[in-house]
Amino acid sequence: MIIAVDGPAASGKGTIARALSRHYSLPHLDTGLLYRAVAAAVLKDEFDPANETDAVSACSFDDYTLDDPWLKSEEVGKAASIVSAHPLVRAALLLRQKKFAHQAGGAVLDGRDIGTVIAPDADVKLYVKATPMIRAQRRHMELRKQGILTSLDKVLNDIRARDERDAKRANSPMVPADDAAMLDTSFLSIDAAVQRAVALVEARMAAKASAAAD
Repeated sequence: MIIAVDGPAASGKGTIARALSRHYSLPHLDTGLLYRAVAAAVLKDEFDPANETDAVSACSFDDYTLDDPWLKSEEVGKAASIVSAHPLVRAALLLRQKKFAHQAGGAVLDGRDIGTVIAPDADVKLYVKATPMIRAQRRHMELRKQGILTSLDKVLNDIRARDERDAKRANSPMVPADDAAMLDTSFLSIDAAVQRAVALVEARMAAKASAAAD
């Protein structure tokens, strides 16, 4: 079973994808980490994230770099949003993601184009969303816990700017798949959001089984 979980930053898609991975005993890939790994390599080499050639040169990273805590930083996150807009970067990472999705037994992947590009044949597609303000509040709280002091307004502006880049990029824009089940987590607790996600997966799988029986 392949489960595709898409959505914007701080929508809760990563938390939900990890929970689904545990619930169904499936391997999980946060595809955003791949772009963060590219961005981190670009920054370490003091290259320009906006330069496509610089970004592409950083795509051949080892899997162990995905465990680097720095990848979760706000600095790398901003650079990742920039490098992920480059068509050649997305093409370089495409096969890596497709291979993970189509491994024996299936997988859970979260990102922004899983259901539309990486695994359009996924058994279940979820699009997780929340209002920009709710997402900014969540991210702001995360940053404060990390000891990073910044204003809520700045975080909100960053969220909106990233949404615009992700939605308007020419290659693999962030849009819900036509057959994705929508999950708005704006006013849901983590437990409630996970329960709703499991219910949506079960409903989709039941519908597929019924259709196959007919």
